Amino acid sequence: MSQTAAERFLEQYRTFESNGAGQSPEWIKKLRADAVRRFEETGFPTTRDEEWRFTSVKPIFEKEFALTGQPDREFDDNFIDPNAFRVAVINGKFSSENSVLEGLPEGVTVMSLAHASASHPDLVSRYLGKQAATGGNAFSSLSSAFLRDGVFVHVAAGVEVGKPIEILFAAVEEGVVEHPRVLVVAEPNARLQLVENFVGDEGSRYLRNCVSEIFVEEGAGVELCRLQRESKSAYHTATTHVKQERSSKFDATLVVLGSLIARHDLTYVLDGEGAEGTLRGLYLLDGKQHVDHNTVIDHAMPNCQSKEFLNGVLDGESHAVFTGRIVVREDAQKTDSKQSNNNVLLSESARVDSQPQLEIYADDVRCTHGATLGPLNEDSVLYLRTRGISEVEARRMLTYGFGVEIIDAIGIDGVRESLNQMVRDRLLVEV
Repeated sequence: MSQTAAERFLEQYRTFESNGAGQSPEWIKKLRADAVRRFEETGFPTTRDEEWRFTSVKPIFEKEFALTGQPDREFDDNFIDPNAFRVAVINGKFSSENSVLEGLPEGVTVMSLAHASASHPDLVSRYLGKQAATGGNAFSSLSSAFLRDGVFVHVAAGVEVGKPIEILFAAVEEGVVEHPRVLVVAEPNARLQLVENFVGDEGSRYLRNCVSEIFVEEGAGVELCRLQRESKSAYHTATTHVKQERSSKFDATLVVLGSLIARHDLTYVLDGEGAEGTLRGLYLLDGKQHVDHNTVIDHAMPNCQSKEFLNGVLDGESHAVFTGRIVVREDAQKTDSKQSNNNVLLSESARVDSQPQLEIYADDVRCTHGATLGPLNEDSVLYLRTRGISEVEARRMLTYGFGVEIIDAIGIDGVRESLNQMVRDRLLVEV
């Protein structure tokens, strides 16, 4: 499987290079060539690889995926925050005509990554590929190999954007693969709220392979909300790299509602003293959905804090995988880190494989981790029933409350309200 699929992607790469991509700047061509070499060396992962032993990518490659072309129909507006600046990426390509960016403050740049590479080459080349190209998996390598377009967000030192920036990634073709890229740079003391919103036509089969690199410089603050609501026949692979400098703050919420198979590799590097990172997540699964979160929170400097809380609700024959690794390096004294993964199983056929991990090389730290899984607490159900609430309604309320505690912590008002309604619609059903 892997060899045949790998050969197909390499053939696509050669076609991609010969169809105009070879005219890119030399530094981008080198980035692509290096990525292709890494991909040829590693190939696609299998369940024999430790980090992929619970997730088989074989179903993704049972059918071929073509590179995306031009959309064959009009774009559907699926933005979720009515107050945000709007960026549309259709079939992996930045769409100016469907983006609304009027009123951006001075010092804030939001544009096509392809155009930014040409108009701001020194700035973009300083950051692009510096995190995602330092290893990673085959999908991250493919993203760099097919690097063409995406979104570039740059916030100058001391600037507060004022409104969220929502990037909508819309898949409007059947049987295609796209490799959208996001590069975010928040300079010292900048402030930014960012939304990544992934959608696709229900029932449509496609592969979306995403990479985001986010640089949070000294004293800067970035909040990210990432909503994945792909078609339940689609596949979603993603890599997110975050590099934090001194006294910076990064807050992320990941919400997964869609796709048949999804894998998200997320790495925070707290690379400056006093940095704070928070990761929250909620996945609501049913049918045969499979979602795998692989996270690394890397404490590289002293006096940093991190918090990681992922909740899952699983029904049907769904399967969730969580591998969360907290690394505390030798010099990272006074680290304070917490991690938990909690799951509610609504079906006897649902399954969770949870592996919270600590890797500590310093001696003056405070780190905790844990995981839970099981059905709803019957004592809580009984408590509500003694207050005159039916059993069905009691189970609905408890399931909704478990899910919405993650959503309530989102600091972007429009997103929080929209997601609250989505979770309500998904969970306040008969269970």
